[in-house]
Amino acid sequence: TNDSMLCMGDYQTEAEGVEQLKRFKKQYRTLEEWKARAKIIREGILKGTELFPMPAKTSLNPVFRNKRSYEGYTVENVAIESLPGVFVTGSIYRPTKIDGKIPAILSPHGHWGNPNDYGRYREDMQKRCATLAKMGALVFAYDMLGYGEMQEWGIIHRAPKTLKTQLWNSIRALDFISSLPEVDTNRLGITGASGGGTQTFLLAAVDDRIDVSVPAVMVSAHMFGGCVGESGMPIHKSKNHETNNVEIVALAAPRPMLLISDGGDWTKNNPKIEYPYIKDVYKLYGKESLVENYHLPNDQHDYGYSKREAMYPFMAKHLGLDLGKVTNSDGKVDESNVEIEHIYQMRVFNSLNPVPSHVVRSNEDIWKSR
Repeated sequence: TNDSMLCMGDYQTEAEGVEQLKRFKKQYRTLEEWKARAKIIREGILKGTELFPMPAKTSLNPVFRNKRSYEGYTVENVAIESLPGVFVTGSIYRPTKIDGKIPAILSPHGHWGNPNDYGRYREDMQKRCATLAKMGALVFAYDMLGYGEMQEWGIIHRAPKTLKTQLWNSIRALDFISSLPEVDTNRLGITGASGGGTQTFLLAAVDDRIDVSVPAVMVSAHMFGGCVGESGMPIHKSKNHETNNVEIVALAAPRPMLLISDGGDWTKNNPKIEYPYIKDVYKLYGKESLVENYHLPNDQHDYGYSKREAMYPFMAKHLGLDLGKVTNSDGKVDESNVEIEHIYQMRVFNSLNPVPSHVVRSNEDIWKSR
């Protein structure tokens, strides 16, 4: 990677972010001019991650393990091969009763790394996935590169091409849920927070199969993501283009999107800086009603209940889910009946079902000879 083109972390000040957006805004005035700019930005992401042209898609060879049943939903361990030998592990949540085709939602996790509060095993992840399943969606929570079981095999997260592999894994995760017979491929969503928020808006930007997106606590004009899985490859700048995450998020237009922000992190300016810019792009399509911002000025950087309670009705509205199945007599979403599982229950591979012998065990080998 050309380090001079990298825009990482707090790459610029808040004031510089504002001025940059003003400069970008001068480059388009009509919908057609925006679409031309959007094409450049989208190609910039794919070229920056070395996914342009798109690699050949090989068989996903899904592995299903240990289905459990709870009140209103089921959970099943699953692994897919995003590339031969590259196993992406995760959990599928489904409603207990499935009648006809149902929506599907991807649930990427953030970079919280405390071993007791980790990845897709986190309590808040389990609650949001199970609650969405009880509302009528199939939900796939998948491990980010180097998290979960992948880490045990030798794959690490902080590696030079993590962003390439992670975005590819998200594309393949979307391929996977789209292939399931019960899924309505015209109702596909994604939501995640922090680094999972970055995956949310990157996938929505490059793959128009995503119909609804809810990126939480991540979108900023000055903060570009502090992890190699977010900004470790030159997706924001090249010899031929320059952009930032606000414009990347706007590539979701005119599809429904909820921007969740708070006052305790780099999304504190969303109501007055980032959201108005994105909404102006939606206005070019005549679809400004399809983008919203839910801001919590006194909240911190997380995907806590205060944020999830805004996401649930948005997903219900735009994916046709039944919010009534999870609300109590006070009209509040009730997550109390979600069973919080232990990590050992959520593992795909174990001593009785070992990972296949051709598993890739180093980051250097992921893209070798591909």
